[in-house]
Amino acid sequence: MSIGDIAGLIAAIAFAVLAGFLIYPLIRLGKLFDQLAQTVKDSGDHAIPALDEGVTTVRQVNKSLEDVNKISSAASTTAGNIGALTDLYGSFLGKPVIKLASSFYALKSTAQSFMRQKGAGSAGDAAAKAKATSAKVKGGKE
Repeated sequence: MSIGDIAGLIAAIAFAVLAGFLIYPLIRLGKLFDQLAQTVKDSGDHAIPALDEGVTTVRQVNKSLEDVNKISSAASTTAGNIGALTDLYGSFLGKPVIKLASSFYALKSTAQSFMRQKGAGSAGDAAAKAKATSAKVKGGKE
């Protein structure tokens, strides 16, 4: 055996040992890739039904929103009708009620004024008598 053969044999043994050390991590890496492929496949299998459920949910939400839009437009129409009805009642009943209230106020003011004038005559007589009496009392003391 020559030195070249020995060197070749040592290189072959070293390569075999190196290959032996690298086989275990390569096998583990292969299993990891298999698990990764299985996970991706399972994710795809589960994603399709989830997307279908999402589409169904979005359709139901859109239907509910359409119902809400109908309800809100009906409420808006009702509010407008109530406003118009309030304006109608205000113009129909408001003016007569205001006129009636002002008439009662004028009647009340007139009655109070009349009562003051009538009471002022008798009260004026009483005030004049009181003034005369106080003048006599003051005159007698001085």
